[in-house]
Amino acid sequence: MKVGMPITYAGDFRETIAHLRDFESVGLDRVMVPEAYGFDAVSQLGFAAATTERVELAFGILPMFSRSPTNLAMTAAGLDYISNGRCVLGLGASGPQVVEGFHGIKYDAPLGRAREHVDICRTIWRREKSEYHGQHYHLPLTEEDGGSGLGKPLRMMNRPLRDRIPMLLAAIGPKNVALAAEIFDEWQPFLFHPELAELAFGEALASGRAKRDPELGDLGIAVQTFLLITDDENAQSAALQGVRNHVALYVGGMGAKGKNFYNTLFSRYGFAAEAEAIQALYLQGKKEEAAAAVPQDFVRSIALIGSAEHIEARLSAYRAAGVSCLIAEPLAETHAERVDHVGQLKSLTG
Repeated sequence: MKVGMPITYAGDFRETIAHLRDFESVGLDRVMVPEAYGFDAVSQLGFAAATTERVELAFGILPMFSRSPTNLAMTAAGLDYISNGRCVLGLGASGPQVVEGFHGIKYDAPLGRAREHVDICRTIWRREKSEYHGQHYHLPLTEEDGGSGLGKPLRMMNRPLRDRIPMLLAAIGPKNVALAAEIFDEWQPFLFHPELAELAFGEALASGRAKRDPELGDLGIAVQTFLLITDDENAQSAALQGVRNHVALYVGGMGAKGKNFYNTLFSRYGFAAEAEAIQALYLQGKKEEAAAAVPQDFVRSIALIGSAEHIEARLSAYRAAGVSCLIAEPLAETHAERVDHVGQLKSLTG
């Protein structure tokens, strides 16, 4: 099982990248940089590539709507080249708040667009001509498609280091999860509860895997979690409260009633009544009460917070759920402690 770590665009990113070498030295396998509506992830991972030697560089995630499929293929190939084969192209749909509100692009057909992104990216990396006619993307754009008719099929000028860069889909909805299991190299869920994963995702994963090309190999599962290794019960309690607040924000506040994907996921886990209560409280502005309504067992199960013995036991549950990479956010107060905890986790994962 690989150990990854998210880094954000908040604070002094240059200092964060300088510290990244310390994490790499204790065995960190992957660093993941998100992109929403702050600094772009491409520039930052390019910077990370120049200051690291071994760690994988994962986009976590690039919204599909803000770049064309061929642009994403070029971006991934460029990062893969300068990093000597360390790129992981993480894609996701984001949401209408960002796609329409920040980019001014219509948010439609995320499922179909994701499938066409995969087809086009792999075509470009194989240096085949840019000939593709799907429902959403047309290469080249013909007069019939609304173009000038002057476009011609082109091959990528540079030769990519790899003709199949790993592609990851961030997804929690059943149809998107099934698509990830069918055609992507990795799947990245959210609020992942290993013991309840079969209940929430099992049917979708089975459906996608039944259609999966054996040449793709096994589906990787990259799971985000939180990390704090300590016997201090007060420190554990404070960290778990932070996780509880995080869950309440997504289950309660990310979207209107009936239009919150995370709330729906919480219901699929078997917490329908709790999901309704958390959302009602959160939308009334009662954020503390909403957080208090998140079950303690759920909070402890999605985080790696506790003694080394407790975390080792939790890793067994993640392995049983098929997790191949843990994207663990270290919560310790000091940099030295965070590096130590990532190193301990790497040792525990073997």
